[in-house]
Amino acid sequence: QLQLVESGGGLVQPGGSLRLSCVASGFFLDSYTIGWFRQAPGKEREGVGCIKHYGISYYSNSIKGRFTISRDNSKNTAYLQMDSLKPEDTAVYYCAANSVAFSGQCPRRNEYNKWGRGTQVTVSS
Repeated sequence: QLQLVESGGGLVQPGGSLRLSCVASGFFLDSYTIGWFRQAPGKEREGVGCIKHYGISYYSNSIKGRFTISRDNSKNTAYLQMDSLKPEDTAVYYCAANSVAFSGQCPRRNEYNKWGRGTQVTVSS
């Protein structure tokens, strides 16, 4: 079964850090662009950024400088390192994989063909 599974979410105080993992099973991530998204209650799912198969990452302006996307193809895993977390970062975080051609820095949301089920991140004191 082809799937992505996120982990690493939880409750953290403002200013703290978390590292999310996205593990692929049933397929190899090394040829995919991996995207990270988040969805807060009552809001649309928004892109956090992506990492291309050759390792270059791009980020949305809302998190640039605080979050870092990386990948370890030997572990079939992508990561989202989140530092200096703020209450407004509270959301369910999803990873997604893209295997088709796209234009721009990151695929559009509907250009990802595999999605994880998400992991909850809550930033609160």
